[in-house]
Amino acid sequence: MAVITFLSDFGYSDHYVAAVKAKLLALCPDCKVIDITHGIAPFNIAHAEYVLDSVYRDFPKGTVHLVGVDTHGSKHGKFHAARHNGHYFLIPDNGLLSLLTDGQPDMVVELTLDEPLMPFPVRDVLAPAAVYLAKGGELEVLGERTYNIRQLLNRQLRLGDHSITGHVIHVDRYGNLITNITRDSVDTIAHGRTFTVHFGRETIGRIHPNYNQVSDGDCCCIFNAQNQLCIGINKGNAAELLGLDFDSQIDVRFYPGS
Repeated sequence: MAVITFLSDFGYSDHYVAAVKAKLLALCPDCKVIDITHGIAPFNIAHAEYVLDSVYRDFPKGTVHLVGVDTHGSKHGKFHAARHNGHYFLIPDNGLLSLLTDGQPDMVVELTLDEPLMPFPVRDVLAPAAVYLAKGGELEVLGERTYNIRQLLNRQLRLGDHSITGHVIHVDRYGNLITNITRDSVDTIAHGRTFTVHFGRETIGRIHPNYNQVSDGDCCCIFNAQNQLCIGINKGNAAELLGLDFDSQIDVRFYPGS
């Protein structure tokens, strides 16, 4: 029996999460269901993609990921089951799958629906399909193979000989600014040169191992566990204090001859 993870924008004050988990348990009392989070901002595809992409590879291959974010994102009520990197995803056709896989999932089927436009598709469509896959079912049985999924584009880095331009792709609950600038991109352009990170009116010339390497209230940059460049304030909220948010521009500038 594979693990089923559950990610949604349902929040914690209503019955929606419990209703989906009740369905999973009714279909499979022995299912192991792991909640990733239900605190995704409502309809926020970018938030969901960041969280799921950050953690799904940590689960064993064969894990089934049930995604209930922007569940009516398709006017036509389309839902997909996909296989990618050895994992399965049950997901609405809202563009999230294309972001998660850079538009190239290994295989996708459009789920066959008994009736279109259901009011609670995560419980009534995606949950039964997740249990079927977790029990070892074949993806092809769930629907017709398709290459027609809604496409969204991730923010791309701009790389130059002496600079990298990226953007904030997530603000976590501590106010830390996570960017799409990676350790690999910095190493590729740096070639051993010194560099500074520019954001708003601030400049930082050093990457620290973690935020507490600077004094309380001071700003610093780190590479997180996903090797993404992050900007934070030790014991403070960088997003609020720096006036930066999702999509704010971040630059790394390299110095010739350093």
